[in-house]
Amino acid sequence: MITLGDVVRRQLHVPTIAAVRDVASVLANGSADTVAVLFYGSNLRTGAIEGVLDFYVLTAGPPERGMWPTVSYREFAHNGETVRAKIATMRLATFAKAAAARTLDTTIWTRFVQPSALVWVRDSAIATQVAAAIGDAARSAARFAAALGPASGTADTYWRALFRQTYAAELRVERKGREGQILGFDPARYDELLPLAWTADGIAFRDEAGVLRPDLPPARRAALQQAWANRRRAGKPINIARLVRAAFTFEGAARYGLWKVERHTGIAVPLTPWREKHPILAAPGVFWRVWRARSQTGTTTS
Repeated sequence: MITLGDVVRRQLHVPTIAAVRDVASVLANGSADTVAVLFYGSNLRTGAIEGVLDFYVLTAGPPERGMWPTVSYREFAHNGETVRAKIATMRLATFAKAAAARTLDTTIWTRFVQPSALVWVRDSAIATQVAAAIGDAARSAARFAAALGPASGTADTYWRALFRQTYAAELRVERKGREGQILGFDPARYDELLPLAWTADGIAFRDEAGVLRPDLPPARRAALQQAWANRRRAGKPINIARLVRAAFTFEGAARYGLWKVERHTGIAVPLTPWREKHPILAAPGVFWRVWRARSQTGTTTS
């Protein structure tokens, strides 16, 4: 009988494009502490290199000082093209703790219940630990989906209820219906994942022709709903604190910001040494330059 672990291991080893593997190799060799590199996000689903590739670098380094993860932006040359990457770095032990929902933070398990690929790993023991953490992320998400969703419904109904709640808890700007885009790419994956995750987490359920009914005892449902209420209250303050920290520690922030400006407005702003060193102080000048360029061309901001 297929298990949650079987599905997780299968999904972690999906093929990735050469550019992703090459970037992962560079990231892996950047520090002796690196033990694994995960690739996730929309580019994993599409196989494209446009936009920004998303990586998580997991380490065996010392405990984090302050908030995690640390985030950086880098550009790589690949076959005559520029490959852009956003890299989050954190300890594997911290990642595993967050994936198992043993912290108030929701960002790890909500992201890694979605597809990810293990594109580089130090050895088989680390691969086993990463797979266990990803499995815990699925269990965490499924557990809260059972408590936050309806009394019965399809797997899609439970996942939509969960993602709507997590988007509301985090300080994120998501278009309405974003959960539909995530689920719509591979609905069969999520249909398979939910009952397996419930089984792995000890949640009994009935399946009546695809309509699921989890059997959560009232005490456990109440405990999960209270646990979610605590995370909902903490979600935005945690996100704000993380954004403030990133404003001062985001390596490559200026380069990333100017690329985003050009991508969304079509206006190229040069990266000067001062802008690279002082991205926050430079921001008003960049916005003024964009506004002036748009005014001169008759384009309004939206």
